[in-house]
Amino acid sequence: MIRLAAAGSDVVGQFVVQAQEVVRHLGWLEVIDVAVITIVLYYVLRLLRGTQGTQILVGLVVLTVIGVLSSAFNLVLLSWLFKNGAPYLVIAIIVMFQPELRRALDQLGRLSHLGHPLSAFSTPEYSQAISETIRAAERLSARKTGALIAFERDVGLEDYAATGVRINGEISAEFLQSVFYPNSPLHDGAVIVRGNQILAAGCLLPLPEEGLVRERLGTRHRAALGLSLASDALVLVVSEETGAISVIEEGKITRNLDADGLRRRVSVKVPARMARANGLLGFLNGKTNGQVGEKDKVKHGNKERDE
Repeated sequence: MIRLAAAGSDVVGQFVVQAQEVVRHLGWLEVIDVAVITIVLYYVLRLLRGTQGTQILVGLVVLTVIGVLSSAFNLVLLSWLFKNGAPYLVIAIIVMFQPELRRALDQLGRLSHLGHPLSAFSTPEYSQAISETIRAAERLSARKTGALIAFERDVGLEDYAATGVRINGEISAEFLQSVFYPNSPLHDGAVIVRGNQILAAGCLLPLPEEGLVRERLGTRHRAALGLSLASDALVLVVSEETGAISVIEEGKITRNLDADGLRRRVSVKVPARMARANGLLGFLNGKTNGQVGEKDKVKHGNKERDE
């Protein structure tokens, strides 16, 4: 017991001495270094918040503390285990945090688009597309007809469009109503909108991970939530049960929107792309002068009704 107490006091003493050395040699470069690390850690924790990665991170912190204590108290077997298992732990971390790492890289790729106002993209054709979508949403809501419409933004939705039927046609309220008409072949899937065109209909969207959704949601709302977490798309949902109109963005749901609220939400948040090439990123996202890529095959799957 006395030995453990002495070892603990030695560790604390070494930490104090090292802290004093750091403060003594502290300069502007060190301050910048600490500030950058602090910002990185903040965004990492923000990225993990509300996901299963939070519990995994806590477990890794516990393992790190055990590893440090094993070295401090000279626990040979435990120290050997941590020392030899560290390389494999790095690979395990990459596998376990794959969704979070993918989302982080995705957000990093969007940095060049931060702060772009809608006015930089607004055109009469796009304003007409917004009006047609809102008109369709109002009519579908009045009839309690379920609908799921995803607006493509900076992150391309070409992979999800490939799971549905290619349309590549100008958007109109009448066409959207016909797509979501009950018992029509495409009514259970999602419509993907790019600029002022409907890219595809009857598309399958990803569902969120288990544990991320803490409230009871229908399949359409869950699919919209999953897409908003996997991309920067803004998704409009009309509930089949209540007829309520919701907009989902970045995992956040805004419910019970009327026509004016919906117009403000969509007009401010969705930049038009007009289905044209938009530099290298636009080419990689499949936005090449309105032409369709090679992903025209339709993948069939079970599409559940929104309850």
